[in-house]
Amino acid sequence: MKVLVIGGGGREHALAWKLAQSPKVQKVFVAPGNGGTARDAQLENIAITDVQALRAWAQAEKIGLTVVGPEAPLAAGVVDEFRAHGLKVFGPTRAAAQLESSKAFSKAFMQRHGIPTAEYDTFTDAAAAHAYVDARGAPIVVKADGLAAGKGVVVAMSLAEAHEAIDFMLADNKFGVVHNAGGARVVIEEFLQGEEASFIVLCDGRNVTALATSQDHKRLQDGDQGPNTGGMGAYSPAPVVTADVHARAMREIILPTIRGMEKDGIPYTGFLYAGLMIDAQGKPKTLEFNCRMGDPETQPIVMRLKSDLSEVLLAAAEGRLDQVELQWDRRVALGVVMAAHGYPLDPRKGDAIHGLPDDEDDAMVFHAGTVLEDGVVKTSGGRVLCVTVLADNVRQAQQRAYDVARGVHFDGAQYRRDIGFRALRG
Repeated sequence: MKVLVIGGGGREHALAWKLAQSPKVQKVFVAPGNGGTARDAQLENIAITDVQALRAWAQAEKIGLTVVGPEAPLAAGVVDEFRAHGLKVFGPTRAAAQLESSKAFSKAFMQRHGIPTAEYDTFTDAAAAHAYVDARGAPIVVKADGLAAGKGVVVAMSLAEAHEAIDFMLADNKFGVVHNAGGARVVIEEFLQGEEASFIVLCDGRNVTALATSQDHKRLQDGDQGPNTGGMGAYSPAPVVTADVHARAMREIILPTIRGMEKDGIPYTGFLYAGLMIDAQGKPKTLEFNCRMGDPETQPIVMRLKSDLSEVLLAAAEGRLDQVELQWDRRVALGVVMAAHGYPLDPRKGDAIHGLPDDEDDAMVFHAGTVLEDGVVKTSGGRVLCVTVLADNVRQAQQRAYDVARGVHFDGAQYRRDIGFRALRG
């Protein structure tokens, strides 16, 4: 079987790498891919991003399964286009992907179906948004309603930060948000206390299978300081997701979401990512939904997956997810993101990357913002690499990952030195 992975980030590199390990997979194509997928002899980059052109190419190439990584092609209807022409594809339709592409849609959906989440209001008028923030006080959360590549959320610890975020999103659009119909809009939410975790499942429209738990690190700097980012590192499993929290998340959040989407006439297929805030009593609330695997959570998760990913995703695409059982490596996987100079607001591109190690079964450097030019790998985006390792415990995984990261060099590289600190803290 030939497989196509759509996307060019670290998540897609990890998915393609895992899919290529299957004896049932003849070839894995990545569209458009990155410098890391270009260097891998088992993978082939395809320089097509237009949805209809990609569908026509997939038909001509007789692609047996397509896996969609990022949010933009989902919101553009790539799943609808591929299905309309008889191609097997794993991902949500354009309508279902509104759970991510529109924060306003998502919050209204959760409210309608009784799914626990933060109190909120929605604004298109900046003056009204500023007045709401003044009335509610800080800390408070400001979210752009639209696709923002994981950067459209500001957790404002002061009123000044909240007001600045409103102007950024409604007036200046410095985050580069792709607005939904009706123009610029923000969702302003109450600030939830607790510990955050990533809860990712596979859905085939009716059946649901949970992936291994994971925890991301959103802030740029050690100790959760600095601005929010798309994610600076992750590890799996996440101790904060106890058996009780897991059961509650499935019972109170995931299953009501899948049933709610079905009831609303928008059956959900694909990866579903629920960002959870777990309070001191172990009660989870939904921070957000993503209609894809997380990045960088994907990298540690696929490192731990022992099952054949192509079999799992094909079963899901065919509505047979109830026939699949996932097997996991008992070890801890931990990934450290190496970001470009100036990330997250103004990442520099074009810096040469040196010291990339050979791939190993228990240590991989997954590429995100990279490009291969004349045999030289260079930076081409904000989050550049994710050094991901397997080890017997979190401390050993930390040591191994940072040993590898210290051997990789590019000008202005920045990364956190404390990925996994919550697990060590207990």
